Amino acid sequence: MTFNDTLEETYTALSANKARSGLTVLGIVIGIASVIAMVSVGQGASSGIQSSIQSLGSNLIEVTPGAARNAGGFGASSGRGSATTLTQADADAIQSQVQNVSALASEVSSRQQITARGTNTNTTVDGVTASYLQIRNLTMDQGSFVTDAESQSLAKVAVLGPTAASDLFGTDDTQTDGLPQDIVGQTIRIKNMQFTVIGITASKGGSGFSNQDDMVYIPSLSAQRFLSGNSAVSTVDIQATSADVMTQVQNDVTSLLLSRHGITDATKADFSVLNQNDLLSTVSSVSQTLTILLASIAAISLVVGGIGIMNMMLTTVTERTREIGLRKAIGAKRGDISKQFLVEAVTLTLVGGVIGIALGVGVALGVGALGLITTSISWYSVFLAFGVSAAIGIVFGYYPARRAAALNPIDALRYE
Repeated sequence: MTFNDTLEETYTALSANKARSGLTVLGIVIGIASVIAMVSVGQGASSGIQSSIQSLGSNLIEVTPGAARNAGGFGASSGRGSATTLTQADADAIQSQVQNVSALASEVSSRQQITARGTNTNTTVDGVTASYLQIRNLTMDQGSFVTDAESQSLAKVAVLGPTAASDLFGTDDTQTDGLPQDIVGQTIRIKNMQFTVIGITASKGGSGFSNQDDMVYIPSLSAQRFLSGNSAVSTVDIQATSADVMTQVQNDVTSLLLSRHGITDATKADFSVLNQNDLLSTVSSVSQTLTILLASIAAISLVVGGIGIMNMMLTTVTERTREIGLRKAIGAKRGDISKQFLVEAVTLTLVGGVIGIALGVGVALGVGALGLITTSISWYSVFLAFGVSAAIGIVFGYYPARRAAALNPIDALRYE
């Protein structure tokens, strides 16, 4: 029996009951599409999180006060606690005594109610030094950023994130950034004290308490004098000279602060030193696990689809018992019969696989285009899904094919 003959017989057999074949293929389509869509969602979420972390700064190490915390606290400051174990003197010591530090910025953060022009918003006020702009990869949209001279003089000046600016001063659809052009020079009130707006940062995107677009920046010493009333800092941001020395800088900072705070047991440290690379590794590991979990859940439908194929093929063997007996009687070998039914099963899964891949890619692209969630299509998962669909046809089609080939031709011809 030639390959063309096998394909002809396959088409005839599957076309004989189009509804049953279509429903069987549907199970594979749903399974393949689900796997591709779930993997794309998982990888998209992972890429989005990693991009957000990397946008916070380059080669960044973050020191925060209070008992050691895990990497989940990494990010733009938002007044994360009341601990005051980290001071400006600690930051100055790190700047002068730790090697391979290219830039350092202190932060004094708190949540405040801010008013302007009869409007108000509750957001993070972050007292920073001039190098914060470089360390956190911020750029200016309007005006200028705070300077160290303004910090030393306790100047009451403020730089707004674009979200905070629109909340306080509204929007202007005629401008490319959507913000009025007269915001710089306006005044806002923080704790009933008047601050002059000197600049607006460019949008970076983000959400939640670590959203750098929804922040107000003022000089760090001004924040200590007028808002916190002490010399404590909320965060010390350190930019290492390269990614290769980040671990060394992290260890040196830890040793220095343990010595300065008179702590001999590192497990009792009253500060945390978080490494951006460690966080990226943790996030990658977690997101990979979640992606595998999503794909595994979706793959259950593939197993169900495979069982559906086996059920259909077993039914087909029963219905075509006399046909099998007749073929054997005129010289068909066991291998020919087995190959015929196996090809039919594989054809069903491959057709379902192609349609499922198209549907899964379409769903992923559609969800991404609508902005509902970030998706990232992995062609590796597409090829894997196609391979899995072929494997399902072979695995679940093998038993019905073997059963058909094992039929006794005399018994098959007598079958009613």
